Amino acid sequence: MSKWTEIRDEVVKELNIENVTEEAKQRVTRTILNEGIPFVEVVVDKFVGKTKEQAKTESGWCYLRDAFVLPMVLQGAVWGIKLVLEKSLTPTVTK
Repeated sequence: MSKWTEIRDEVVKELNIENVTEEAKQRVTRTILNEGIPFVEVVVDKFVGKTKEQAKTESGWCYLRDAFVLPMVLQGAVWGIKLVLEKSLTPTVTK
């Protein structure tokens, strides 16, 4: 079974419960961080590498897009999502 199928099945399993507990949210978040984000990082890195390589033959706005804008947006989005998910795993205090 592929990793994607395992992730999908785990999410479906978690969504079929009546009461979403903190433990369930933590498990889903860990699954995304441990299995989903690494895959996305590999895809983004490959795309950014190809885009930067192509930027060498571009000029003007296309050069800026390929050399700076797309890499910063994609890598920044992955970094931001990863940061938020990691921070959400820290214990919370409820009163």
